Amino acid sequence: MSLELPVDVTDNLEARILGGLDEEQRHVASTLTGPMSVLAGAGTGKTRAITHRIAYGVHSGVYKPQQVLAVTFTARAAAEMRTRLRDLGVGGVQARTFHAAALRQLQYFWPHAVGGPLPGLLDHKAQVIAESARRLRLTTDRAAIRDLAAEIEWAKVSMLTPDTYLKAAAGRVEPAGFDLTTISRLFQAYEDVKTDRNIIDFEDVLLITVGILQEDAKVAATVRDQYRHFVVDEYQDVSPLQQRLLDLWLGPRDELCVVGDASQTIYSFTGATSRHLLDFTKRFPEAEVVKLVRDYRSTPQVVNLANSLLAARTKQPRRGNDPWSAPLELIAQRPTGPEPSFTECADDEAEAAQVAGRIRTLLNEGVAASQIAVLYRTNGQSEAYEQALASADIGYQLRGGERFFRRKEVRDAMLQLRAGARAAGTDPVPQLVRDILANLGYTAQAPRSGGAVRERWESLAALVALADELDKARGSAAGGVFTLQDLVTELEERAAAQHAPTVQGVTLASLHSAKGLEWDAVFLVGLSEGLMPISFADTDDAVDEERRLLYVGITRAREHLALSWSLARTPGGRANRKPSRFLDGLRPQSSSSVQNRAGAKPSRRKQAAPAVCRVCGTLLSSGAERKVGRCQNCPPTYEESTFDALRQWRKDTALEASVPAFVVFTDATLVAIAEARPQSMQELSRLAGVGPAKLERYGEDVLRILSAN
Repeated sequence: MSLELPVDVTDNLEARILGGLDEEQRHVASTLTGPMSVLAGAGTGKTRAITHRIAYGVHSGVYKPQQVLAVTFTARAAAEMRTRLRDLGVGGVQARTFHAAALRQLQYFWPHAVGGPLPGLLDHKAQVIAESARRLRLTTDRAAIRDLAAEIEWAKVSMLTPDTYLKAAAGRVEPAGFDLTTISRLFQAYEDVKTDRNIIDFEDVLLITVGILQEDAKVAATVRDQYRHFVVDEYQDVSPLQQRLLDLWLGPRDELCVVGDASQTIYSFTGATSRHLLDFTKRFPEAEVVKLVRDYRSTPQVVNLANSLLAARTKQPRRGNDPWSAPLELIAQRPTGPEPSFTECADDEAEAAQVAGRIRTLLNEGVAASQIAVLYRTNGQSEAYEQALASADIGYQLRGGERFFRRKEVRDAMLQLRAGARAAGTDPVPQLVRDILANLGYTAQAPRSGGAVRERWESLAALVALADELDKARGSAAGGVFTLQDLVTELEERAAAQHAPTVQGVTLASLHSAKGLEWDAVFLVGLSEGLMPISFADTDDAVDEERRLLYVGITRAREHLALSWSLARTPGGRANRKPSRFLDGLRPQSSSSVQNRAGAKPSRRKQAAPAVCRVCGTLLSSGAERKVGRCQNCPPTYEESTFDALRQWRKDTALEASVPAFVVFTDATLVAIAEARPQSMQELSRLAGVGPAKLERYGEDVLRILSAN
């Protein structure tokens, strides 16, 4: 039920906290007591609704900030929630992941409940699993260890032991090719190694906290006295172990607000299940259910495609632990935008090239690089897009690569800002930050060169942009005071949570890692059978999850959305791939044309003749051979002095721009240039690997070298 407050208080709070919320969001934010289930579709402002709910509860006096625990699933999301709450004038609320909240409690209660020092925390399982496998004389490689780690994590969040695993895992795919009995033995060996080393893993943090709360009534009472109100975001991703911990935190009370969307359940392989969300009203029959379906993120065209993808799924009876539920039908709130595009390409190389070309067009139209993403099903697909973007001189950031706050220039910047905060004058924070970071190489204009120089500048520019953003939200423009020390504190908290600011550069990411993020333009690539759905999705439930994964990818896009697939893996390879079954009925008939690397659309009925060596006439099998027009068995036909001159020029050019040499021209392109010896820009443009951008940038230099040699 909604809280009754004095009129003057209500009017003020509505203006400050509830103003700007839609009807459903407002209902969530103003209903402060009792159980509530918020079914929130993608882009419907769920984080806004629940943070404003907490802020309204604190400012109205219903909540004490120290008695509220907001739980989400990533450190970044928790940090973002804390930032939003601070912007709403609410400090002291605990916004943490399940693991962070449990670890904090475990560190506090361990001396009393268990005694002695807390065991060390294991960051990664790989080494311990490898040692466990050696004890059992099992042969493993890196891929096998990764799969075994995932299986052990699933078992532990499902609250299984090595003894109970065998029965519960019946019917599961055997990880890394090992039978389930072997996995059970490895599971036990893994636990033994941890005991020998006096270490615990992240799942143990939850398990031990659950054990202490179950066994020690005094500890349980202390925790329940500390936290009176709970909010759980992304509730569709809760595992049985996390749900058990939440039950123990809550005790007999019902002050729980959960937020989720069953259509975004994409982590079933880790033990997550939407069953807790879907069955919430069975546990709390009096719970209010609010549906957020107004999509503020995406254009009607993107929203319609997302709705159509879910609606196209054939209805089937409930089955498994993660039943398919009737999806929320989103209603777009943004103005109309471009239609999503569907592109079929000849091969992976052609697909990557056409994506890079379209990204260049978007950049020229003013779309920021940080607002563009290329999303794929598996991390192994990234290499082609890294090469294509590098060749097109387009900066990118690989999500899952080096963490922002571990970069040397960022660490140096934080040291300088920390020192500057101790002697800061009265200048505005944004200007102070610019002055301090200028000593590390920051300039108002981006450097013309790429590579490491550009990456360092982009890191520093991200810190400057964050300073501008926070000063605007919390400084004089917002009626407050924002100091350099406030910025340093914010950066330290973000570093601890790995909540990085936005860095300029196209994002390359897997669909799983894109969850919770959004961009102006999204390219969904590799949408062929075997990749989407993935080949090992061999059950109805697994295929359903793949459909939800594609849905998550579609709903990351605000305005521009491009979907593509290729017919063959390599240039000239057999065109035996088919577009994903999920695209049936979604893509127009005109999308069945094939794009080559130049962007043209030849008819599928006319197949290009196979490339042959210009010297001996044999079939060319690799991309490098086709690029130079000669097989590897035939000797090169270029002059050594010419090739050496081109290679030296490439080296000097790459050093000057601080980029790898292949970004200027690949070896195969350099050989093709040396052998063809083009005499004009037009002749040079006909060579594979010499696109318009490189022709403009390097064409005159290349022709000059050829003329002189």
